[in-house]
Amino acid sequence: MILITGGAGYIGSHVNKMLYKKGYETLVVDNLVYGHKEFVRWGKFIFADLSDVLQLKKIFKNNSIKAVMHFAAFTYVGESVEDPKKYYLNNLQNTLNLLNLMLEYGVNYFIFSSSCAIYGEPKVIPIPENHPYKPISPYGQTKCMIESILKDYSYAYGFKYISLRYFNAAGADPDSDIGEWHEPETHLIPLVLDVAIGNSDSIKVFGTDYPTSDGTCIRDYIHVNDLANAHILALEYLLSTGKSDIFNLGTEHGHSVKEVIKTVERVTGKKIKTIAWKRRKGDPPVLVASSKKAKNVLNWSPQFDLDTTIETAWKWHQKLQELKDK
Repeated sequence: MILITGGAGYIGSHVNKMLYKKGYETLVVDNLVYGHKEFVRWGKFIFADLSDVLQLKKIFKNNSIKAVMHFAAFTYVGESVEDPKKYYLNNLQNTLNLLNLMLEYGVNYFIFSSSCAIYGEPKVIPIPENHPYKPISPYGQTKCMIESILKDYSYAYGFKYISLRYFNAAGADPDSDIGEWHEPETHLIPLVLDVAIGNSDSIKVFGTDYPTSDGTCIRDYIHVNDLANAHILALEYLLSTGKSDIFNLGTEHGHSVKEVIKTVERVTGKKIKTIAWKRRKGDPPVLVASSKKAKNVLNWSPQFDLDTTIETAWKWHQKLQELKDK
């Protein structure tokens, strides 16, 4: 059985579906603060918070868990700056609760949902895994600290892990069973789709004077199903080799904010009104992954380009609108 913390959230729910379809037995644990019960349509579900050690003990005691995939975390970068305590308690302390119970119950395989936020302002593009770690937010700092803990636990206790550093997760399940549903929403693609569907009048473009081809930020948008596939390949690699490792997950291709908006216009057939706005603090001009290591070691290869990513996102966004209107 694979335990998936945060499996009712955006990425965790896609991984859960893919694991289930591949024949794995899954157990989702989520406190539904940001997750959606409607997304847990595969495997077992237990409503629980990782701060509740007694309940976690029951879960480990009553289930034969082979490995843990850990998605449960708060992920709003700006909020982490305003309220770091919330992030250190939830992201860091609760992860320690989970890791210590894994040790107690002899569960030695761990897949960690990390982030390119640990790199901070990139010195080189594309960003390799050995790039210096200089997170500029408490959110990024929690990811960095957990990776340090995992390294120490692996050395001291024979604990095996793979840390997956995502770039910009995007898109939705091609079947539209699940997709991106954040409240509040901060990600570019669903915010632009909100304009296309009529929920918003316009989209703010934060910074139009960056040293890029069109003056707007460039990001590496990776489809959520490509991420899900990487998690399963990482799990299978970990179980078969017992080797701890770290991988970036991105397409190695960057797209500017203006490119994303133009692609949404092409996919939806809707004109998107934009408003030029000041830069956001801490937004690097370019973030693009080097994913050569994941391709070589895990034999992973992204299948979705920006157009197909936005097509799946638009299909889901329309379905989500119908759900909200009911």
